[in-house]
Amino acid sequence: MKLLLIWVLNALALLVVAYLVPGIHVAGFTAALVAALVMGLVNMLIKPILVLLTLPITVLTLGLFILVINGLLFYAVGSWLEGFKVETFLAGMIGALLYSLFTWILSALLIDNK
Repeated sequence: MKLLLIWVLNALALLVVAYLVPGIHVAGFTAALVAALVMGLVNMLIKPILVLLTLPITVLTLGLFILVINGLLFYAVGSWLEGFKVETFLAGMIGALLYSLFTWILSALLIDNK
């Protein structure tokens, strides 16, 4: 049940990001659910490999290169899915940053971590 709640909260956060950032478009709540699922899978499967491969540049930039990786993955998911569109890489970086912030806030406020 908790996993479903997190999934719906992530979809809501994605809708808010699409409302705030001009270069990001979501067709509807169903598309947001699919995009949230795909982003979760990408962050679970592909992101650790990218972080490991780019570890030297991440260390040199004191961890700021992870923001670039997040933006790249957000942009990639936007180009793969039909109802979710990210127009530019900059919109992807801003969207990834806001998406992470909103999902963190929503999870902290609405999910009881006992």
